[in-house]
Amino acid sequence: MTTAADLAQRQLDAYNAHDIEAFVACFAEDVVVADVRTGAVIMQGREAMHARYGALFARPALHAALVSRTTLGDDVVLDVERVAGLRDDGGEVDAVAIYERRGDVIARVWFVRP
Repeated sequence: MTTAADLAQRQLDAYNAHDIEAFVACFAEDVVVADVRTGAVIMQGREAMHARYGALFARPALHAALVSRTTLGDDVVLDVERVAGLRDDGGEVDAVAIYERRGDVIARVWFVRP
């Protein structure tokens, strides 16, 4: 069985390899990505992820370092990440990502950003 932790690691590895196809394959066709604080949907569906992350992956400095990972059973993972390459000034961004597994894919993602 594929756990949420397996999927979180797989998508992180694909993110850092800038491999858009491997990255979006980790997510459900109807994946929902939302902001924890507002509940607002940031994007929905693999196509939206492909478009947004495909553009990000063109940035050579883009890299997410895993600071810590907490698992809640087999279905939920909370990752604390430090991301380089998002800001034009070269600074890093700290973020929390919560991944929820459905079957062998990530069905929901919640982000907490400063």
